[in-house]
Formats: sequence, C-alpha cells, structure tokens
Amino acid sequence: MESGINLTSAFIADYIGVLILSLILFTKGWLLPNRERESKLLFILIIATFIDCIVDPFAYYFDGRPGKLSYILLFLSNTVLYIHNFIVGAGVVFLVSFHIHKNISNFHKALVFVIFIIESTMLIVNIFYPIVFVIDENNVYRRLYGYYFFIGFGLLMVSYGLIIYLIARIREGSLRYFPVWEFLLPITACIVIQTIYYGISLQPVGFAISFISIIISMQHEMLYIDKLTGAFNRYELDKIVESYKKKHKYKFAAIMLDLNDFKWINDKYSHSEGDNALITLVNIISNIIQNDGVVVRFAGDEFVVIINKADENTVTEYTERIKAGIDEYNKTSDKPYQLSTAIGGDVFDLYNNSDMDFMKKIDDLMYINKNEYYKTHDRRRQVQG
Repeated sequence: MESGINLTSAFIADYIGVLILSLILFTKGWLLPNRERESKLLFILIIATFIDCIVDPFAYYFDGRPGKLSYILLFLSNTVLYIHNFIVGAGVVFLVSFHIHKNISNFHKALVFVIFIIESTMLIVNIFYPIVFVIDENNVYRRLYGYYFFIGFGLLMVSYGLIIYLIARIREGSLRYFPVWEFLLPITACIVIQTIYYGISLQPVGFAISFISIIISMQHEMLYIDKLTGAFNRYELDKIVESYKKKHKYKFAAIMLDLNDFKWINDKYSHSEGDNALITLVNIISNIIQNDGVVVRFAGDEFVVIINKADENTVTEYTERIKAGIDEYNKTSDKPYQLSTAIGGDVFDLYNNSDMDFMKKIDDLMYINKNEYYKTHDRRRQVQG
C-alpha cells in the first residue's frame, strides 16, 4: 500500500537541514562569548535537530514497507521525532527565559516538567495502546488524536517563549537585538504547514533555519556587549537613552558604580584576578537588576546601571540591594580580598531636561561616595598582613 510520501523531497529537505546544522557546528557558531549557559542550550538544540534531520527521512523511507524490521524502525523513528519536538519547545522557553532574566524560573521549569511527564506518559502508553500514532497492518504511519496534543504543547511552549519576550521587550529597549519572533516564525510556520499537509518534511529544516536566525541575532547583539564582563558597552548606552526618547519614556534612574581598590587588586593579585573581580561584580549586579534595566561597562572598572523605574526611591532601593548582594558574596567568597564599590545615582527626566548631561551628574555623585570610602581606607591600599 502506498503511503503518499515523496521520498525525494523529504530526503532533500532533511539533508539541507543536516548541511546547515553541520556548518553551524563546524564553525562553532553556537559558541557565544560570556554566554556559557545559552551556548550550551543552543548546542543541545542543534545536536537534537541534527539527529532529527537524520532520523526523519528513515521514518518516511520505511513508511509502507513490509516486514517486522520496517515496523520496528518506523515506530522508533517516529517516537524519536515526537521527543525532538518536546526538546525544541522546552529549549526555546529556557533559552528565551535565560537570555532575558539571566536564569530559568521555577515556574518555567515546572511548566516544562509537567509537559514532559504528560508527553512521556503518552508515548509509553502508545507502545501498548495507540493514542498518538499507529502503524497499521500495511506498515503505514497514521496520526491519531494524541498527535494534536503534541502539536498543541509544542505551539504552547513556542508561544509562551514569545510572550516572555514581548513582556520584557516592552520594558527593556536593549532586547531589540534579540528579536524572538524572527526565529519562532519559521518553527511555527513549519509545524502548522506539516500538520495540515501530511507527507511533506518541513519541520527539521525549519528548525535549522531558526537556529541560524538565533545565532545571527545573538552575534549581532555581541557587537554591543563587553567581551570580558558580558555587560553592555558604551555604544549601547547612547542607544538606550535614544530608545527612551523615541518611545516618549523620558524618566529613568541611572546609577554609576566604581570598583574600589581595583588597581590594588590588579597589582597584588594579578590582572587576571582583577578581571575576575569585574566579572563577579557584573554578575552580582545583573542578578539583582535582571530585566528591570541594563548594566553597561562604561570604562575600566566603572559601570552604569540604567533602570526603567523612575520612582523617587528607585536609586536608594537598587543601591541597597546591590550593596547587600556584594556583602553576601564577600561572606561566602574564598578570595583574599573583598569587593567594594563607590555608588552614585539619581532619577532623570529627559522631557524637562533634554540637554541634561546625566552622566556627569552620576559621576559626581559616585565620586562623592568614593571620597567618603577613602576617609576610612588607605588610598595606597597597603597589603594587609
């Protein structure tokens, strides 16, 4: 019995996906500086889709072919394809969540875990009692109602990833370098088309195209990222302020931080250790700010934090939280030095002061705090015994 599948087109589509993914792997396009967790997520997604592109044509090849071996290989290959759909959906949620919030919330983990349990149970049940798909007496694959649960869950996770992005995008202008919809669109379109028109292979190559879009977006974003610390660089600072003006959002809070005794750390413990101190400081600040604002490396050991909130207590609130975060780090750190920062900030209104040099203002405030620090600390920072 004919299965109605065009094997030639299926093989061509899948192995175009293999070629695309191979180029990404060989050129290490998935490896992003200072984005270790995101790089690992991308690598897992690429490897999973690479396997999917290899397995997919075999699922088509054995469809309708007689024999017990064809039945087993057809059943196993289709099961692998369903598992891949879950991996991509979960990976999208985790990647978007981590890129925006710097972590994966317990809610996101719980959501993915619940879907994993449901889909795993359905695939196990499907072995004994077909509910997702069935291989009939002629070894022809047919979808059952459970198939649409998998498609629904896949679209749910992709849509949820888009919602996470859109909410954060409204709040944070710098996410313009991470246009989630550009790589979710090919995935969604291919899932919908392949669902409607059975017998064509679009999902694997669609996923491969999406990963190219992800990598291009992230590599573009890296132009505005400080390569050492992972904070944004000075070029991004001007763009952030301009984006506020374009959105008619003129009020924001700005805080400048300077790492105390940075030269002493470099001279006493090496420049490598000084780099580690800067990276640690940015990680502490980023975990506190999350998507309430952005962290910019302004120069050397000076950082600027732009916060979307503009309440009168914003600067005090975040200054205290940053200090508390640094204190907590110092309590558990095994470093022979402790981190300390001079901090100064204020709330600014660009609408009433369009030509205002807010950088000079926060720089002056920061140096007032630094002078207070050195009233009780030796500026020469002699080595303590």
